[in-house]
Amino acid sequence: MYKELIGKQSNKIRNTVERQSVKRFAESIGDPHPIFTDETVGRQSRYGNNIAPPTFPRVFDYGEIEGLNLPEKGLIHGEQTYHYNRPLLVGEDIYCYAKVENFYEKKGKDGRMFFLEVVHYGEDSEENIIFKEKMTIILTEAVRKAKTI
Repeated sequence: MYKELIGKQSNKIRNTVERQSVKRFAESIGDPHPIFTDETVGRQSRYGNNIAPPTFPRVFDYGEIEGLNLPEKGLIHGEQTYHYNRPLLVGEDIYCYAKVENFYEKKGKDGRMFFLEVVHYGEDSEENIIFKEKMTIILTEAVRKAKTI
């Protein structure tokens, strides 16, 4: 199935942490912390700038991994974790890409379940990793059979 894709990654895509996008994102998640939106607070912070909320990377473009064709229906969102080396600063460019890290199966009560781990990376212009976002996507046996993966 997807085992042959382990290690494949997309091309890097430049994304910008735009002030208005950060503001709208913070509002949409209901987090009014001024570190995200108040420029004075940002300048006075230890970062010298406003930062983006921790889940902000969900809005970035990570490109496409050639050959990774997931079904449009029936996927289960298994897990999602973020690891940061530092916050995302408003105004900076982030170079993002996705990589297939793992694929495995387990037997469940309704048949086999397939687990696909995809990691999103965000780097600065010097290729230092700023964050990693690991997602686990679950495909059931029924979805696999319908898709004929």
